Amino acid sequence: YRRSLEAIRGITIGAKGPGGNGVAPIPLSDVADVKLVSGAAFIYRENQERYIPIKFSVRGRDLGGAVLDAQRRVAKAAPLPSGYRMEWVGELGDLQNAMGRLALAIPLSLALIVLLLFVNFSSLTDTLLAASVLPMAMIGGILALRLTGAPLSVSAAIGFIGLFGISVMNAILVVAAFNRLIDTGYDRAQAVLQACQGQFRPVLMTSMAACVGLLPAAISTGIGSQVQRPLALVVVGGVLLAPVFILTVLPVLVDIFGRSRVETLPDGEPALAPAE
Repeated sequence: YRRSLEAIRGITIGAKGPGGNGVAPIPLSDVADVKLVSGAAFIYRENQERYIPIKFSVRGRDLGGAVLDAQRRVAKAAPLPSGYRMEWVGELGDLQNAMGRLALAIPLSLALIVLLLFVNFSSLTDTLLAASVLPMAMIGGILALRLTGAPLSVSAAIGFIGLFGISVMNAILVVAAFNRLIDTGYDRAQAVLQACQGQFRPVLMTSMAACVGLLPAAISTGIGSQVQRPLALVVVGGVLLAPVFILTVLPVLVDIFGRSRVETLPDGEPALAPAE
C-alpha cells in the first residue's frame, strides 16, 4: 500500500451504506487528501500520546529565572490549540524536586541545631542567645548573592546550612565563655567584656579559615562554577560579616538576657544577684 501515492489513495475503507445500513467500501481518496508534505522525521510517544520535544540550554543566568521568563513569553506569543498541552521538564523538574527536599532539609537542620544547643547549654535562654546569630549570619550571605547577582539556587541553600553551623559554633564560644566568667564571680558587664576579648581571636580564626578555604570557589568562573560558586559566595559573605554581629550584637543580647552572677546567702545557699 505504500508503493505510490495512487496506491495509498486507492486503499479501501468502510463507510456507511447509502441507506444508513451496512458498510460500503470506498477509496481513501474520497475522504482524505493524500499528498507528499514535509513533516516530522520521527514521532515521539510517551504514555500512548504523541509529543514534540523542544530543547534549549541556559547560559549566564539561573535556571529557574530563565524558565519563568520563557514560560511567560511562550504563553503570550504561542497560544496552544485545543487538545494540546505544554509541559516543562528536564533540569527544571530536577530543580523543583531538589527545592522540595530542601524545604524539608532546612527546617530539619535548624531544629537539629537548636536541639544540640539545648543539649550543650541545658538552658533555654542560652540556647536562644546562641541561636540568635542565625538571622545575623544570613545577612552576609544574602548580601553576597545580591552584590554578585548570583541566584538563590540549591547550592546557595546548602551554603546557608553550612553558614549556620559556623556561626552557631562561634556563638557557643562567646556564650560559654560568658557563663564561665559569671560562675567565677564576674558581674554581667565585666563578663561580657572579658568574653568578647577572650573569644575574639577564636571567632576570627574560625571565620577566616572558612572564608579563605572557599574564596577560590567564590571567584571561580570555569566549568562547574555555576554549581559551586553560589555555595561559596554564601559562606564567604556570611563569615565575613558574622563575626561583626557576633562580637557586637550578641554581647548586647547576652548582657540583657544572660544569666546573672551567683552570690552566696548568709546560710551558704547560692542566690542570683539582681541584674545591674
